[in-house]
Amino acid sequence: MVRPPAVDSHAHVFDKRFAFSPDAHYLPAENQQGSPAEFRDVIRSHGFSHGLLVGAMPYSFDNSCMLNAIKESNGRFKGIALVSPQIKDRELAALADAGVVGMRINPMFNGLRELTEPGADRLLARVKEMNWFVQIHCEKDNLAEAAPLLRKAGVRIMVDHFGRPDIAAGISQPGFRTLLEFGRAGNAVVKLSGPFRSSRQSFPYADVDPFIEAAIDAFTLDNCVWGSDWPFVLMDRRMDYGPPLSCLDRWIPSEKDRRKVLWDTPARLFGFKAD
Repeated sequence: MVRPPAVDSHAHVFDKRFAFSPDAHYLPAENQQGSPAEFRDVIRSHGFSHGLLVGAMPYSFDNSCMLNAIKESNGRFKGIALVSPQIKDRELAALADAGVVGMRINPMFNGLRELTEPGADRLLARVKEMNWFVQIHCEKDNLAEAAPLLRKAGVRIMVDHFGRPDIAAGISQPGFRTLLEFGRAGNAVVKLSGPFRSSRQSFPYADVDPFIEAAIDAFTLDNCVWGSDWPFVLMDRRMDYGPPLSCLDRWIPSEKDRRKVLWDTPARLFGFKAD
């Protein structure tokens, strides 16, 4: 249990009032879906008050489900949208007005396509002007491959799940080394989330600890946030909220430092305000 105010900086929501895209990359199993109301109940039971929602791939570029959840949250939720490079300026402005603070790309599934397809340069330029984040879902060496294009665009980046490194390849692997370089440059944020997606062990996922320690050192607590990854889509085993959350006590022993990661930093980065 943590003390509110606190932000869960990585979660997805699903609502049966909003249909999945017929072109969806995947469809989550029924037991790996969760409504905005269920998410509010889960985080409240663990001491959280706010959440950063991430657009879910089953909805493709239709962010209606996430935007509705933000609208109903009374300022407690903000979002990261999935957007097409053909999006109009007025549509981007509407997303920002609705509480969106960034867009997500997915090199893990899409390679470099989202950074190179027609319209990508213009979109990244608009995102930079708006001071949005480009949130990146990657694994292994994806980030090293995308880094030249991201640096050229000059956008603020935020990396999911500390880059999902290959644990066996060690801290010096190109993708994780690139993550640390972004951290030291000072214009990036890392999510200390999803240890179960990289770990080759069961809970408490101790084999990720050297990677977490290196990420905190490179980014500093001013650019580290924590997220649950609720409701744990595409997992082949049961996952609950509490065990991954408890890893924070080991990674960040100081309560004052944990407060920074759970509230001070995400509140500043994403614009949350305490009630």
